[in-house]
Amino acid sequence: MSDRKGLVTFKGSPITLRGGEVKVGAKAPKFSALANDLSVKTLADYQGKVVIISSVPSLDTGVCDTMTRRFNVEVGKLGDKAVVLTLSRDLPFAQKRWCGAADAKNIVALSDFREREFGKKYGLEIADGPIAGLLARAVLVVDQTGKVAYQEIVKEIAAEPNYDAAIAEAQKLVQTA
Repeated sequence: MSDRKGLVTFKGSPITLRGGEVKVGAKAPKFSALANDLSVKTLADYQGKVVIISSVPSLDTGVCDTMTRRFNVEVGKLGDKAVVLTLSRDLPFAQKRWCGAADAKNIVALSDFREREFGKKYGLEIADGPIAGLLARAVLVVDQTGKVAYQEIVKEIAAEPNYDAAIAEAQKLVQTA
């Protein structure tokens, strides 16, 4: 397993990400994670749809809350040909509570706490610093065939992603379906 140092920062301090590098044009790595009802979900469960993967450190932080609420609204505009998977290392119970409080009905919150497969396979596991063990902030768009069409690993963990670029890529893929 490889480490990538200094790719991102947390409050200005470089941190290390652990895991493989995912590239645009490559097949999205398979992973499994827990849904709010403790069922196991895999990327294959969403095959045939445009999948926006939103990786966040914790839904209970301001930027993660804002990011997830924004994607909840935006995916609602894309119809049933797209889905947003929000992955964090929060427990499924905390994710369920957050989704209920935020009325987030258009996203699927998935927990990577048990297997820690997503973070490692996507190279988004934070290896050091005060938030070691959590996931880095990132957005990927996976097309209907399972290939990565867009990726942004947010340079500063405390910053928001480029929503417009990710949504534009998802819209383009939905329209060509």
